[in-house]
Amino acid sequence: MNEFESTYFETKIRERLAELEQLSASALKAQTVVELDQQAIGRLSRMDALQNQAMAKAQQANRDIEKSRLQAALVRIEEEEYGYCEDCGDRIPDGRLSLDLAASKCVSCAAG
Repeated sequence: MNEFESTYFETKIRERLAELEQLSASALKAQTVVELDQQAIGRLSRMDALQNQAMAKAQQANRDIEKSRLQAALVRIEEEEYGYCEDCGDRIPDGRLSLDLAASKCVSCAAG
């Protein structure tokens, strides 16, 4: 991978990390404890609130996983290993990297 491609993907990864941080910050309120207030919230409304809280926590867990994968991709860029399959060493096509910036395996190795 040449320096231009490396810089391009590094920029994209850093942009996505910033976006994930912003999403995490804006979703903090949805993950807070659901207060029991029988006058303001009925039983069904509280169940909806608990379900929304659980979904917000699951989304945060997914964001955390993606952040970890992207940070690992930044390490691979520093070590000049980004864009190459960690199993077979073949070049990962740019199209695959554009779809999944943190891809560490070529299509063949990922499928097998």
